[in-house]
Amino acid sequence: MDLRIAGRKAIVCASSRGLGKACALALAQEGCELVINGRDAGQLARTAAEIMALTGRQPLVVAADVSSEAGRAALLAACPEPDILITNNGGPAPGRIEEWDHGAWLAAVEANMLSAILLIQAVVGGMRARRFGRIVNITSAMVKSPRLPLGLSTAARAGLTAFSKALASEVVRDNVTLNNLLPERIETDRLQFMSAQLAKHKGCSLEQARAEMLRPIPARRFGTAEEFAAACAFFCSAQAGYITGQNLQVDGGSYAGLI
Repeated sequence: MDLRIAGRKAIVCASSRGLGKACALALAQEGCELVINGRDAGQLARTAAEIMALTGRQPLVVAADVSSEAGRAALLAACPEPDILITNNGGPAPGRIEEWDHGAWLAAVEANMLSAILLIQAVVGGMRARRFGRIVNITSAMVKSPRLPLGLSTAARAGLTAFSKALASEVVRDNVTLNNLLPERIETDRLQFMSAQLAKHKGCSLEQARAEMLRPIPARRFGTAEEFAAACAFFCSAQAGYITGQNLQVDGGSYAGLI
């Protein structure tokens, strides 16, 4: 399917590795003009080279932390009028409620709620004026299935979800959509980190930890970053203009609820 977004300008946050990188690659293959972002300049350069080799198109590179005002300003300076915005940022590590002080909560809100909201605020007006915009937030399955060890991430991302739902109904009349992708058990560096944390907590091997993490997944396998990115690319497509304010779980069927 031709998604009809060739030539569209896209900002993909935290895209030097993992799910962000996969989404950037998918959009590059659709012909988008990309701005990619990450904090590790070396890794970002390697990702840019990979995109160039795959598509023949050189993305703009912005080495910056999207959690900071300066980082967001650098992204917007590189692409002041994006047609597509993919918000993404690493989440805080699992922990215990006793460990979460005021500073920990503020850091989670800055990284996983306000960084995305402030970028959305900066670009949505222009999208409405141009009558095309696709905003996709990469959040987490924990938004709909909260677990206390991930409470920092869950609470902040749930705030972003609520804001996006409220805004979605206001801007869709101008062909601007906002949707959320909720990953669960996708084979990335983050999954490897979570597996190692579980192994340490349980005092078991990494293989046993991975098997435990796989147990609740009806698909009986971990998802791939490419599968996740394909869903992201469709949300960004011209054909997805009637889909907004939604939370799509990319989780191998693990969500137990009806809605």
